[in-house]
Amino acid sequence: MPFHKKHLKIAGIALLLIASYFAGHFAAMQFAPREIDPGVLGSDETDSAAVSSAIAPAADNWGLSFQEEGQPPVANATFDELQKYDTYYAEDTDEKVIYLTFDCGYENGNTAPILDALKKHNANAAFFVVGNFISTSPDLIKRMHEEGHTVGNHTYNHPDMSKISTKEAFEKELKDVEDAYKEITGEEMTRYYRPPQGKYSTENLQMAKDMGYHTFFWSLAYVDWYQDKQPSHEEAFDKLLGRIHPGAVVLLHSTSSTNGEILDELLGKWEEMGYTFQSLDHLIDKMN
Repeated sequence: MPFHKKHLKIAGIALLLIASYFAGHFAAMQFAPREIDPGVLGSDETDSAAVSSAIAPAADNWGLSFQEEGQPPVANATFDELQKYDTYYAEDTDEKVIYLTFDCGYENGNTAPILDALKKHNANAAFFVVGNFISTSPDLIKRMHEEGHTVGNHTYNHPDMSKISTKEAFEKELKDVEDAYKEITGEEMTRYYRPPQGKYSTENLQMAKDMGYHTFFWSLAYVDWYQDKQPSHEEAFDKLLGRIHPGAVVLLHSTSSTNGEILDELLGKWEEMGYTFQSLDHLIDKMN
């Protein structure tokens, strides 16, 4: 049976529609927030162009879309939406200020050089710690406290907190860290909280607020936690210098050998760019 031109035209249109579908599907996969490895003690930097315009009521991953160098990224939620829950990811400012934060899942020898670099530059930082870090590294906890840094709460067991629905279970994850910190330092822990892996829901943001906590996400991070795949110094500088912006909350991991090696130089380069370093207390004061 002959294949007429009309049939060819129909077939061509069908092929075009199929191609368009797969192209769109591939693009959606490329730009959707990436799945975070649940075995990693830390948080991913999500280069997502598909961020929502409001906080999701159900479980979600913190996501960012970097669109213009030197400017804050577009995030999952606005400053105002987050502030309802005493939650922050950056300061809405033109002032060249940086808020340094570190997530501490365990200790592998890189925290001391990080503290050395911070001390050299007189830079205050916040260290969000889990139970394992506190129990194995009490001397580092004491040093952070004595050198004027903030020790924040990253939960005791580093679970996906967005799946914890009961107030009692949520409070226990944070309270166990508070108790361990007080046992070491003799003082109450500053009630600053960072959700493990950036996984959250409005329900547990409210739970944290009800406990007197301020919650902190971030506006700049990079993939620095894989021990067998550490970024080169050049890769780290490319991300951390190219994406810095006024009011940035920077997330780094204390397990990263690259961070331990470059931090002194990195802080110097940021200072050369006109940036200063402030505590999270300053961010809260400025945003309220």
